[in-house]
Amino acid sequence: MYSSLIFEANLDNFSDQEPQRAPIGIFDSGVGGLTVLRQLYRQLPNESIIYFGDTARLPYGIRSQAEILQFTREIITWLQQQQVKMVIMACNTSSALALETVRQEFNIPILGVILPGAKAAVQQGKRIGVIATPATAKSNAYKHAIIEIAPEVQVWQVGCPEFVPLIEQNRIHDPYTAEVARAYLEPLLEQEIDTLVHGCTHYPHLTPVLRSLLPSHVQLIDPAVHVVAACAQELDLLSLKNTHLPLPTRFAVSGCPKQFSQSGVQWLGYTPMVEEVCFTDTAISQLH
Repeated sequence: MYSSLIFEANLDNFSDQEPQRAPIGIFDSGVGGLTVLRQLYRQLPNESIIYFGDTARLPYGIRSQAEILQFTREIITWLQQQQVKMVIMACNTSSALALETVRQEFNIPILGVILPGAKAAVQQGKRIGVIATPATAKSNAYKHAIIEIAPEVQVWQVGCPEFVPLIEQNRIHDPYTAEVARAYLEPLLEQEIDTLVHGCTHYPHLTPVLRSLLPSHVQLIDPAVHVVAACAQELDLLSLKNTHLPLPTRFAVSGCPKQFSQSGVQWLGYTPMVEEVCFTDTAISQLH
C-alpha cells in the first residue's frame, strides 16, 4: 500500500514555506469523482492530489442531510490533516446538502460541483434536464442555481437511484443499465429538453449509454469540466497554483481498497495504490 509517512514527510518539507506545492483534496462517495480527477490531470497537470472515496457508506443519494453533513465534515477534517490547500467536493449530493455549512466551518477553500455545472448549462440551452441522485434531485439545488442565473430557463429533474450502484458494480454495458437509463430519460424527453446535466459525478461514466438514447441535438453537461476550471481560477486568485512537478496521486477509501483499485483502473488507465481510512465517532485512523 501507499506509504502515508513518505507523503507526509514530503509535505512537511514545503507546506509552510511553499503552500503552492500542497495537494488539492478531492472526495466522492466512490469512483464517480474520478471524472473530476481526470479533469484535474488535464487542466491542472502540475497539481498534487489526494483522492478520497467514501466507499463504505455509498450510495450517498439515499442518505439524509444530517448523515451527508456528518460524512462531509469527517472527510474534510481528514483532508485538512493531510495539509491540503483546497477541497473539491466531487459529489453532487454533498455539494447540494452540505457545501454552505462546511464552508462556514472550515478555514480552507471548498468548491462544489453544482454552481459550475449550472452556469455551463444555461450557456447551452433553455430547456434543461437534470439527472441526479434522489437526494440531489429532492434538494432542488440544480433547479434553484439554474433559475437564479437565468429565470427564463425551464428545468426538469429526475432522481436516478439505480445509476450509482450499477456504475460501482461496473455494469455500465449491461443491457439492464440501458433499460434503466431509458426509463429515467423518458419524462425528460417528453419535455423536449435541449440540454442534459450530469447531476452526479458518477454519471459521465454512462455517457455512451445516454448518448445512444438521446437525440443528437441534446447537449450533455459534465460539471466536472467546469468545477476544475473554477478551481484553476481560485488557485490563481489565491496565488496557490503549483508550478513544480506534482507528487503521485494518493488514493484513500473508507471501504475495500482492492475493490476501488479494480474499479478505478478502467477510468484512470493505471492501477491505483489505495489505502484504507477508518472513520469512527471519536477518531480518524489510518490502516496500512
